Amino acid sequence: MSALRTVKSTEFDLLAVRKDFPGLHQKVHGKPLIYLDNAATTQKPKAVIEALNRFYTADCSNVHRAVHALSDRATKSYEDARTIVKQFINARSEREIVFVRGATEAINLVMNSYARPRVKAGDEILISALEHHSNIVPWQLLSEQTGARLVIAPINEAGELILEDFERRLGPKTALVAVAHVSNALGTVMPVHEIVRMAHARGVPVLVDGAQAVPHEHVDVGALDCDFYAFSGHKVFGPTGIGVLYGREDLLEGMPPYQGGGDMIRSVTFEKTIYNELPYKFEAGTPHIAGAIGLGAALDYVSQIGIDRAAAHERDLLNYGTELLSAIHGLRLIGTAPEKVGVLSFVLDGVHPHDVGTVLDRDGSAVRAGHHCAQPGMQRFGVPATTRASLAFYNTKAEMHALANGIRRVQKLFAA
Repeated sequence: MSALRTVKSTEFDLLAVRKDFPGLHQKVHGKPLIYLDNAATTQKPKAVIEALNRFYTADCSNVHRAVHALSDRATKSYEDARTIVKQFINARSEREIVFVRGATEAINLVMNSYARPRVKAGDEILISALEHHSNIVPWQLLSEQTGARLVIAPINEAGELILEDFERRLGPKTALVAVAHVSNALGTVMPVHEIVRMAHARGVPVLVDGAQAVPHEHVDVGALDCDFYAFSGHKVFGPTGIGVLYGREDLLEGMPPYQGGGDMIRSVTFEKTIYNELPYKFEAGTPHIAGAIGLGAALDYVSQIGIDRAAAHERDLLNYGTELLSAIHGLRLIGTAPEKVGVLSFVLDGVHPHDVGTVLDRDGSAVRAGHHCAQPGMQRFGVPATTRASLAFYNTKAEMHALANGIRRVQKLFAA
C-alpha cells in the first residue's frame, strides 16, 4: 500500500514511507543499501514508477497534436502535471510553468532568452561563491559574448553568504542576480527572500536555482517574489530528464523562444513564423511527456506526505548525524551554517574523499565524493573535494550510525 494512502496523521510515518521506495530495499556488495546520495539524485516512489508504467503501457502517444483517445489522455496527464507544479510552488498561472530537461536547461534558457538580448558590455551579473557550475558557466559564457562581468559575493567560514558584502556588490551596473536557494555542496540555505528584496529595490531581476531546495522545504514563488525559479524533477523523487522553469508571465511574454521547432509555433510560412502562446513558446519539439507525468506524481506524493513533516524529520536527522560525525577525531565538516538542509560534507585527515567513498560503498553506503560541480566553493575552503552524505526524508538514524561506524573503519584501514 502506498504512503499516498497510509500516511494520514500529522505524524511523519518513516516506516510507511520507506516501503514506498523499492530501490531502498536491496543489497550492495552483500550489504543492505544505505542511500546517502540524494543531492545527486533521489530514489523514486512506487507512485512515480506506476505513473510512468501507466503512460508507457496504456497512454503512450504524443501530446497536443492528435484527436484520438490516447493523445487526449496523454495530453490531459501532461497538462495536469503542469497544474500540479503550479500549485506546488504557488505560481499564479500554468502559463508561468515551462517544462525543460532540468534546472541546468532552465538557467540556460533564461541566459539565452532573457539576459542575452538585454545585457551589454560593462553590465554585471551577480552570483555567490556557493554556486553549482550550472549557475556559473552560463553567465561566464554570456560575459565572454557580451563584455559583461561576473561578480562574486563571498561566503564566510561556515559557508554562509555574507549578506552585507552581497548588498555592496549590488550596483547600477548589476543587470541580473542569479543565486542558489540551497547549496548542493554544503547544504547552506541562502537568504533568498532578503536577496530578492535587495535586488528588486534596485530594479534588478533575480533568478533562483531551486534544484536543492524543492526536495527539502516548502517553496512559494509568490511569496519569494523572484522573477525566475528553476528546479529538476529527479532531485524531488521524480524522473530524470525533466525540470521546470518558473518565470513571471510578463517577463516570459517578452522573451524570444529558446529553441525552434514543432509545438512552439502557431503558424509557419517561409516568410514568417508566429510563435505559440505561453508556455508552449519555450517547449519546442516532442516534450518529455512521461517525465512531466512522473514529476506530477512525485509532487503529489510529497504533498500527501507533507513537506513540512518531512522537513522536520530531515532536520532532526541532520542534527543527529552532525553530532555523530563531529565526534569523530580527524573529521572536518565543511559547511556548518546554522540554516542548512541535510548535507554532511566532510574531509578526513590522511584519506582522499574518493577512497572514503569507495570503502563506504563496500559497506553498502552510497555517498558522493568529489567537488560536486562546485569547484570554486571547494577552493574557498582549501580542499579539492569532500565526501558528501546527503539526506532525504526516507533516511534513518540507524543509517547515520552506520555512516559514522563506516568512517571509523575507513580510518582504521588507512591507519594500518
